Parts: sequence; C-alpha cells; structure tokens
Amino acid sequence: MSATPPTSSAEVPGPDETIVFRPRLVRVAGLAIGAVILAAMLLAAVIVPATFGLADRVGFIALGVGTFWFCWREAQVRVVAGPETVEVRNLISKQELEWAEIVAVSFPEGDAWAHLDLADGDTLPTMAFQRADGARGIAAARQMAALVAARGEATEAGA
Repeated sequence: MSATPPTSSAEVPGPDETIVFRPRLVRVAGLAIGAVILAAMLLAAVIVPATFGLADRVGFIALGVGTFWFCWREAQVRVVAGPETVEVRNLISKQELEWAEIVAVSFPEGDAWAHLDLADGDTLPTMAFQRADGARGIAAARQMAALVAARGEATEAGA
C-alpha cells in the first residue's frame, strides 16, 4: 500500500494497487497543536493554586484530552483508493463507495477541500485533499481524478 500519492498526475497505479491520500499540513499541525494543548492543560491542572478543587483540575485534564482527541481525529482524515472501493474518512464520518458511484473529483476555487461528485447527484467532501497543502493537495486531487477515470466505470455483471 502506498502511503503517499505519486508526484505526477500522469502516474496512475495499477488496477490492483491501493493508494492512501492524506493531507500533510492538517495532520502535522493537528497533532502538534493537540499535544501542546494537552500538555498545557496537564501542567495547569498541576500548578493551579490550592483554591482550585479536584473538579477544576479534572476539568482542565478533560479539556486537554478532548482537544487532543479532536485534533487527532482531524489528523486521521484520508481517502483509501483500493482496487474495488474507495473509503473516505472525514472528521466525523467514514463512507465506503464503489468506484462506479464516483463520477468525478471537483476542487472548486475557494473551497478548503475537494469533493467527490457521485452518480446519485450528491457530492461528498473529501478532507484528504486540502487547499492548505498547496500544489501537493491539488496534485493529489488530480491523481484521484485520474483514478476515477481509470477505475470508475461500472463493469458488466458476469464479465
């Protein structure tokens, strides 16, 4: 399994290859910010004056853990493009699609992330392709579009 997309949009992996798309900036920044906030809340729980009770200290720790969990979830967003299906894991939800369900990949100007245009007329946001990653994010979205073109057509039953 490839951990990062190929660098050129002309490179399309083989039909049996699985490729994982992840944003870089959000993953690194999310984990770093979450760790710093968790450490700060743990430190605050230890060094606050004695006038703060146990509930206050537990509250500091809970806030730090909750913030770290949110940042960790943000760092886990990805698209796994397998031979048969595409798994889209966003901040809260996870959805698995057949290639035939995906019509195109769109990355409208000004949007923070790309979208999968689905055969039923809906769109599915894909937080794995982020504009914050600059050229790398756009190249990953183009790579996904090439995969949709290569793998996205429905096959006949029994063929």
